[in-house]
Amino acid sequence: MSKIPRINELILEELANAVNREVGIPDALITISYVECSPDLKRARIGFSVLPDKLAGTTMHKLKAATSQLVPILKARTRLRKIPHLVWEFDATEREAGKIEKLIQEANEQ
Repeated sequence: MSKIPRINELILEELANAVNREVGIPDALITISYVECSPDLKRARIGFSVLPDKLAGTTMHKLKAATSQLVPILKARTRLRKIPHLVWEFDATEREAGKIEKLIQEANEQ
C-alpha cells in the first residue's frame, strides 16, 4: 500500500482535531471531509464542510488565516518531516445531499 493514503488519513485526523480547537467559529460545526496529498507531498487539498453552510465563506477565510497556526501543530503531532502546503476547499457534498433528500421527501409526499 502506498504511503499517500496513510498520510492523507493521518493529516485528516489531526486537522479535524486541531481545527475545532484552534479555529472555533461560534454556532458552527466544521468538518474536515477529505485530504488529498499530491504524489510529491508538496500540496494537500483539504475539503471542509460547515453547518450552517451559510458560514462557508467565513469559515474559508478563518481556515486560510489559521493555516500558519495549524502547520506547526500538524508537524508536532504527525512527525512528518515536511507538511504539504494546505489548500482549503469548501466541500458542498452535504449541501447537495440535503437538497436531494428534500426533493425525495417532497416527491414521496405527493
